[in-house]
Amino acid sequence: MSNEIKRLQTNARMSQVVIANGYVHLAGQVPDNANVSITEQASNILERIDTLLASAGVDKTRLITANIWLSDPKHFAEFNTVWDAWIPEGHAPTRACVQALLMKPGCDVEIAVTALA
Repeated sequence: MSNEIKRLQTNARMSQVVIANGYVHLAGQVPDNANVSITEQASNILERIDTLLASAGVDKTRLITANIWLSDPKHFAEFNTVWDAWIPEGHAPTRACVQALLMKPGCDVEIAVTALA
């Protein structure tokens, strides 16, 4: 296995994608617009995840794990409706979903995923 680390969409603070040791790690993704419903926020994030995975040469069928942070447990059912429609049947990753105070004002969801390259 190669020790090479490839970073995509990198700035001074972080990389959006890091590919290392056969894995694709995505940074936590937040919505472009936090002043919309949880379903719109989740849809926006999942579209971005699709784009970032594609930039690394993989897709969501290669997901291994997902970490999801919700601002309030009341969003759990609505979020899951969007998530369940997005995940291809038979390709559900492991997943953790917790309540957290998110850093972007008004943001109700953040998602980070890891996929197999």
